[in-house]
Amino acid sequence: MTTGPRVAVLDYGSGNLRSAVRAVERAGASRGAVVELTADPAVALEADGLLVPGVGAYEACMRGLSSVDGERIIERRLIADRPVLGICVGMQILFAEGVEHGVRTAGCGEWPGVVERLQAPIVPHMGWNTVEVPTGSRMFAGLEHERFYFVHSFGVRRWALDGDTPLRKPRVTWTEYGGDRFVSAVEHGPLWATQFHPEKSGDAGRRLLENWIATF
Repeated sequence: MTTGPRVAVLDYGSGNLRSAVRAVERAGASRGAVVELTADPAVALEADGLLVPGVGAYEACMRGLSSVDGERIIERRLIADRPVLGICVGMQILFAEGVEHGVRTAGCGEWPGVVERLQAPIVPHMGWNTVEVPTGSRMFAGLEHERFYFVHSFGVRRWALDGDTPLRKPRVTWTEYGGDRFVSAVEHGPLWATQFHPEKSGDAGRRLLENWIATF
């Protein structure tokens, strides 16, 4: 019996896991996707796609990720050109460093950059917002004018990587909030990430997850 693509949702103690699983199940239903919540490195490595969720503090997420060997799992998948999608703090930990309440924590270092507090009059940034989609984005195909749901107080406010090769040049999406500007999504070869929550973004979020699943 054949099955559709296999998606692993990495369970490393972060919250909001079940809603992420349900969202991927809905997005992959037409292709018969099999979605598994797992902390097993072998399952996470072998799946067609790996989703890395994340809510809460940067430092706590990095501790949880290390507890399941998550940094190595992500790195090995990317070396093999296998898709990874980070969501919210699951995006933030892909950068070099996070600074929260004076505490500096090293991240996975897949991209240079610092996760820091948003410089806006009101934080957290909570609710629906637009995104500035780069030309040629596969992530936002058909979604260039949609809004997505955000809940966060920290983000990456400066982008420092031009690209490793012309074919793998990062496509960076930006969002403005309260006079500040931050990275709201990145599409870089097999590594995709969103600061917003696709699983809370209705039809637009479902379509984005469908676009991701279509890459494997």
